[in-house]
Amino acid sequence: MSPRRYELSDFEWSIIEPLLPNKPRGVPRADDRKVLNGIYWRLRTGSPWADIPERYGPATTCYNRFVRWRKLGVWDRIFDAVSAAYDGDLQMIDSSSIRVHQHAANVKRGDVIKKGALRRRTPPLGTSLTPDAWGARGAD
Repeated sequence: MSPRRYELSDFEWSIIEPLLPNKPRGVPRADDRKVLNGIYWRLRTGSPWADIPERYGPATTCYNRFVRWRKLGVWDRIFDAVSAAYDGDLQMIDSSSIRVHQHAANVKRGDVIKKGALRRRTPPLGTSLTPDAWGARGAD
């Protein structure tokens, strides 16, 4: 399988592989790297779990492993290790890949939903609301 644009690099995989839970007995697990790439594909696209491409293995495997590792705290360890390997430069959330629920789409910036009602945020106490207080010029 040739590497794709957003899949794990060999460097990232070398950091992540030792952090993954090891289950030596029973049925051998599906390839962890392939499943991780499937999980990352799903999180990046926002698609349903069932739409994960076949090259990443069964969607149920990706989902079950994601949930199981969340409960075990594996994702926190992975994030911390990869972030440390990149000297903290990797800590970011790309909002272009985060989907908002349809009911939140109409909320304007600055509005806060509180007990079902939209309320305008107020500035901190002691903040002046006159234009000259924040450097605006008056109309001449």
